[in-house]
Amino acid sequence: MKTSVIGYPRIGALRELKFASEKYFKNEITLEELKETAARLRKAHWEIQKQYGVDFIPSNDFSFYDNLLDTAALLNIIPERYRSLGLNEMDTYFAMARGYQGARGDVKALAMKKWFNTNYHYIVPEVEDEARIELKGTKPFAEYLEAKSCGVETKPVVTGAYTLLKSVRFTGTKNIAAVKADVIRAYQELLKKFGELGTKWVQFDEPALVLDLTQEDLSLLTELYGAILEGKGGVKVLAQTYFGDVRDCWSALLSLPFDGLGLDFVEGTRSLELLRGGFPEEKTLFAGVVNGKNIWKNNYEKTLDILRKLSAAAKNVVIGTSCSLLHVPYTIHAETKLSDAYTQYFAFAEEKLGELSELKEIASAQAPKNVPAYAKNRDLFARPRDCVNEAVQKKAAAVTEQDFTRLPAFEKRAEIQKSVLKLPLLPTTTIGSFPQTADVRANRTAFKKGTITEDQYKAFNRQKIAECVALQEKIGLDVLVHGEFERNDMVEYFGECLDGFLFTEKAWVQSYGTRCVKPPIIWGDISRSKPMTVEYSVYAQSLTERPVKGMLTGPVTILNWSFPREDVSFRESAMQIALAIREEVLDLEASGIRIIQIDEAALREKLPLRHSDRHSQYLDWAIPAFRLVHSGVKPETQIHTHMCYSEFEDIIKEIDDMDADVITFEASRSDLRIIEVLQENHFRTAVGPGVYDIHSPRVPSVEEIETALRKMLERIPAEKLWVNPDCGLKTRGNEETVPSLEHLVAAAHSVRESL
Repeated sequence: MKTSVIGYPRIGALRELKFASEKYFKNEITLEELKETAARLRKAHWEIQKQYGVDFIPSNDFSFYDNLLDTAALLNIIPERYRSLGLNEMDTYFAMARGYQGARGDVKALAMKKWFNTNYHYIVPEVEDEARIELKGTKPFAEYLEAKSCGVETKPVVTGAYTLLKSVRFTGTKNIAAVKADVIRAYQELLKKFGELGTKWVQFDEPALVLDLTQEDLSLLTELYGAILEGKGGVKVLAQTYFGDVRDCWSALLSLPFDGLGLDFVEGTRSLELLRGGFPEEKTLFAGVVNGKNIWKNNYEKTLDILRKLSAAAKNVVIGTSCSLLHVPYTIHAETKLSDAYTQYFAFAEEKLGELSELKEIASAQAPKNVPAYAKNRDLFARPRDCVNEAVQKKAAAVTEQDFTRLPAFEKRAEIQKSVLKLPLLPTTTIGSFPQTADVRANRTAFKKGTITEDQYKAFNRQKIAECVALQEKIGLDVLVHGEFERNDMVEYFGECLDGFLFTEKAWVQSYGTRCVKPPIIWGDISRSKPMTVEYSVYAQSLTERPVKGMLTGPVTILNWSFPREDVSFRESAMQIALAIREEVLDLEASGIRIIQIDEAALREKLPLRHSDRHSQYLDWAIPAFRLVHSGVKPETQIHTHMCYSEFEDIIKEIDDMDADVITFEASRSDLRIIEVLQENHFRTAVGPGVYDIHSPRVPSVEEIETALRKMLERIPAEKLWVNPDCGLKTRGNEETVPSLEHLVAAAHSVRESL
């Protein structure tokens, strides 16, 4: 039995790629220096997989920003507005990902969306009518040869033709039917070139095959690969799926001449069932049995049972990860503060390589249960974990249906809040955080290291809050925030304030581009022992007559952006978190905070990919969890929430059912398409579609924002429209933030006066 890895984290053990890329953006290093860093990382990643005996090591899973963007560049899918900048190849690539504002022009970045049900964000390629799709790039071939020069034979990884076509955005009259012949030719040429290089296996990533598929989708899949695989020659091709099962296209996949099929046996609830009818002897089954999205150790006893069933159905089985290891931290070796009492239960990316190696040994043994690695793993899972809080469980069990309903009804609350808050038409605000400058980070680090006292730490934060409030007043914003200078991350901060979480030092995971997050680990039952945000919120409110929002993260986002427990349901964890955040909401209200924002940026993240599963497996507890947080406040307290970088169209009614008073959305990168959906669904909640993209360094003009607002007003009543950026400003600099907000306020005033 052999082993395979779908993809490996590319940021490096110490986020080397992030820091090198950001230095390149600031012109602090050359392009060659950036490429040298990337080459060192790729070599290290190949070598560590070889060290653990991985048989199918991926190449071209590395990316400077995003793999789907890489595929677009490979196939010449580059919109003319980026070509016309006249930049070099790498800078054109980064302009598509980040936008560009400089001597050569001013263009926004391409849209960014969540990658299926993960916290990773991908760049959405655009196909213009003038686009000529053809194999132009050399990256997959160059990295394959690079690995070979390091003594490593790899299986190059490329986004599959079906997933590519289902992920791109057509901006003109063209559609899939118009370009599929060009895509087929490009993939045929790609396989031909790999054949000339002597490549043994090529992996086509096809996660879109785990979605609900129509007959038209199946016809497209069959047509694409029926043609692409005709000329594969001596190259073996693996169709790699993940994030679910392929129940809708199983027969089609078996009929196509793929040499290998990769199935997910972690999230693929029906993957085992599909194999009951047998598996073709001439094909290799790549079985994803090691969870690529969570950090808990693999239960070898359960996995061995799955492997027995697989071996009975398939002649050739390769064991591997359920998806790319991009979604977990690099290695547990970097953690020095967590005791072995905790870390013995965890497996990050490198440790999952060890699990594959041990499973390979166990599955190949005559007496698997006698293998020491099996016995050690079995003992670990037989041992009880200290993670139970009976008081928390009892409190969660006592929640009733009435606890999920806020009174009075929305329309009555809106009238009361209008009278109490007295906000102008088109009120302006931000999403919450302000730039985390070097001095802010240094203050937090000094406090954590114990080099300054708590009083010194808090005094600094109060000074930053005072400066932030004064700045917002000067700019002219209507609803202010305190800036969140005490917070490292919108989830990690709350996890640190709650009981039941564990925290790492360097367990970074890539969210998009150079943005990395350090998700907390949910170890046990969750509760709140003291206020988390009240002190700073009350201080900020004392500095101004304008309302200051209390800023919280919602229970679903805290759960989805943490590594969750596997011994309890998501629903149970979400309700525990909701009760803890509810206590904070009520304390903020009692302290005089009149507007409270409870962010649910990741609401869609764990949404089942199949529509039939969405309510029963997710929405039926996720929406009530949010309602539980705010159902106890007074009618005059205005509840806001925020959501970003997801496709909300198909759950917009459920979002309205969250019963918030105001919802802000990411909208600028998607050309404000969300506003059409809001109108079509008679969305009752007041909304603030983002008027500019904070994930790009460019500063929007007053005219640009004013145009966006007037477009919104065509479909959203003025009394229901708020004016705000797409997201929090933490990752931006003051030099971008201040003029952007000044332009935002100027545009809002201009439109307000015209109304």
